[in-house]
Amino acid sequence: MTDSSTQGIKTVLHPVSDLDAAKAVYTALLGAEPTADSPYYVGFDAAGQHIGLVPGGGAEGATSPVTYWHVPDIEAKLSEVTAAGGKVKEPAHDVGGGRLVATFTDPDGNVLGLLQDS
Repeated sequence: MTDSSTQGIKTVLHPVSDLDAAKAVYTALLGAEPTADSPYYVGFDAAGQHIGLVPGGGAEGATSPVTYWHVPDIEAKLSEVTAAGGKVKEPAHDVGGGRLVATFTDPDGNVLGLLQDS
C-alpha cells in the first residue's frame, strides 16, 4: 500500500502583478533575501515554508494564493481527492529537478495544490 498522507502545507505561491514591488514587500516581511530570483519566479524559504511569487499567476493563471500540500505520492493523493469529489485543475507534471506539482479544486471551487519531491 502506498503512503498518500500529507506532510503539511510547506509551499504557498502568490500571483503578483509587479514582481519587483512584491519582492521588496516579501523581503521586508520575511526578513530575508530570496533564495530563487528570476524574471518568472521569486522564492523565499522561511520557517520551514517556501513562499513563491509568480508574475501573472504563472501558466495556470492563479488569481489568489495557492497552498501546496507536500505528499509522498502525488498520483495516489489525486486519486483520493477526486474520488472524494475534488476536480483536477492541473494534472501532475514535472516543474524541474523531479519535483511534481498538480492542482485541484474542492467542491466550492477553491484551488489546492499538491507537491511531490523526488
